[in-house]
Order: sequence, then structure tokens, then C-alpha cells
Amino acid sequence: MVRDPLASESAPTAAEICSALDDPDCREIIRNLEEPMTAAELTDRCDIPQSTLYRKLELLTDATLLEESTEIRRDGHHASKYSVAFDEITVSLDENRELSVEIERPARTADERLADLWSEVRKET
Repeated sequence: MVRDPLASESAPTAAEICSALDDPDCREIIRNLEEPMTAAELTDRCDIPQSTLYRKLELLTDATLLEESTEIRRDGHHASKYSVAFDEITVSLDENRELSVEIERPARTADERLADLWSEVRKET
């Protein structure tokens, strides 16, 4: 399954984002994701048990802080790769005195925009 934070139908709440960022393992994952990596690569790099790592990846992708994509391999054993899906996060107090979060996303490449368009076409057919 590929999860794109920009394609998410519902935005995460400030609480979900803050919860993910408050977790030391989640911060360690983000710190080590200088380039897209698989869960196995992250387990080695972060020294986090694999079962824990998968839960943290789920938490981060649900909070739209990571993007999950699929690496297609010739042997048929495809792998999910994870990458950081934000450049900056701003937490502020809105007019109702509630926390609001703004996430600045990296610019999308032409290939990513084309993949988004193709995905939308497939949904309609």
C-alpha cells in the first residue's frame, strides 16, 4: 500500500501530529531518513526493534509526516520505502484558542505530479 500525505482525505489533528513528534522513536526515525529507506534499513540505522518500528512508521504515516511508496524489485519482493513528507511544521493558536498545525511540504516533482494524475484517472475508471 502506498500512502501519500498529500492525497489523504482527512488532515491529521494537531494532537495526532504532536503525539507523533513527542515520541522519541518517531523523532529518531525522522532524524535518520535523509533519503527514502525501507523498514529493514531503518531498523538497522535506528536500533529500534522491527515490531516497534512498524508501529512508529504507522503513527508517522497516519500523521502525514512520512510518505510511503513502493520500491518495485525484479524478484517480485516489493518493499515499502519511507521518506520525510514535510520541511517545516508550525503549531499555533487559532482564533478559537485551539492548537492548529501547518505543515510545509516539499515541492512535488513532475514525476510525482504525473503519478498523482494517473492515480486519479485510475480511480475514475
